[in-house]
Amino acid sequence: MNDNAEMGAKKTSYRSLLYFTLSLVVALGLTWLIKEPTFTDSQVYVLFLLFFSIGLWITEAIPAFAVSLFIIAYLVFTLGNKHLNSAPEKIDPYVNTFSSNVIWLLLGGFFLARAMTKTKLDQRLLQLTLRMSGTKPRNILIACMATTMIASMIVSGSAVTAMMVAAIMPLLIASGKSSLSKALLLGIATAASMGGIGTIIASAQNALTVGILLNAGIKIDFLHWMLYGVPLAIGLTAISCVVLLSRYIKKSTLVPLDALTAKKEGIQHESVVQRNIVLGVIIVTVLFWLTTSFHGIPVASISAIPIVSLTLTKIITSEDVKALPWDTLFLVAGGLSLGAALESTGILEHYAASMKTLNLGPVATIFILAYLVMIVSVVMSNTAASAILIPLGFAIVTGLQKEVALSLGLASSAGLLLPVSAVPNIIVYGTGLLEQKDFRIVGILIGILGPLLSVLWVLLMSH
Repeated sequence: MNDNAEMGAKKTSYRSLLYFTLSLVVALGLTWLIKEPTFTDSQVYVLFLLFFSIGLWITEAIPAFAVSLFIIAYLVFTLGNKHLNSAPEKIDPYVNTFSSNVIWLLLGGFFLARAMTKTKLDQRLLQLTLRMSGTKPRNILIACMATTMIASMIVSGSAVTAMMVAAIMPLLIASGKSSLSKALLLGIATAASMGGIGTIIASAQNALTVGILLNAGIKIDFLHWMLYGVPLAIGLTAISCVVLLSRYIKKSTLVPLDALTAKKEGIQHESVVQRNIVLGVIIVTVLFWLTTSFHGIPVASISAIPIVSLTLTKIITSEDVKALPWDTLFLVAGGLSLGAALESTGILEHYAASMKTLNLGPVATIFILAYLVMIVSVVMSNTAASAILIPLGFAIVTGLQKEVALSLGLASSAGLLLPVSAVPNIIVYGTGLLEQKDFRIVGILIGILGPLLSVLWVLLMSH
């Protein structure tokens, strides 16, 4: 058993090394072919970094957060080094992304999510929802998708998906590879990804989008984002639900309610006081986030409420802090640094000038970029896709930075065609009750409607 594990680890290591080397060689080749004689040292270095980062993100030769750390280190080493760069640049913009307001906003969301999980407040709310849904499969699917979507606006979509799957596991086991099981699993995964559109803290690409806009001098507060994200999340989730109902749940027998509430034991002994504290902190924090435009307190400062309150009451301990998804923060910081480098060195403007000669018009260009970011997100991190394409959109479509960033940031969540396209997809696929082809119906639907509705809604809200 140990020999097999060791052999598997060696194969994984060799594969990662192969992909890393392949990405390096391809990046060097593309840089050599595409660079122009007029390019500065900084432009050549950043062009290579762009290709190399894309290769690493697609092949997953190293974890996505490690790619982001490499981006920051590389930019500091090459752009600020007088021995390697004939015109050294200030490296502050590429390092200061760690102190971005977006990072602190995400961190506050992580504290809230961890506290909900630790006090089992999330399970409590889930069980209440399932009990209210009754025994009709149709109502159960609607309840599961609605709960997942709403919870994913505050808690990580992957965490919500795992929780939901665990909660309905008795029903899944009883149903096996039935149409009901497929509908529930696909519905949960889709609702988790769509719920990730709703708020800034819901997913990393949202925070990255806001950070890129902030660097461009455009501020999007918590409520402002929700005006764009929540209607889209509700609309796309509802459409997906209707399709799943018509496809899988036409005639089904009633489901025993005890199959849905079997997980209830184990949460009775949790501290009611701690649970109420967490609920209170969530309400206060979200209210302050929603009313930023009235009181003027930055969203990053408001994140101090859950960070201080939950650690002061010992609900969040040092061990909990260590367990937070710090890799997501690194991923966002690296994405911001890459975007800043692409913009500051003038590479995007150079190639955007060539694309402008197509004379497609700003709206048509935004639509093309929105579908492009969706397609790229199917095979690589949607955060990475946003980090690359939003700055490119800025350079191509001048004067519509907010529209470009929001359209692409929202559309990046629509790449759900494959089991590996999003973590919620991976989780439900791991149950063994779904085949790869099962993801096509919702994946194609969201892939077509997601970018379309994102662009239309952003343009409508911006005028």
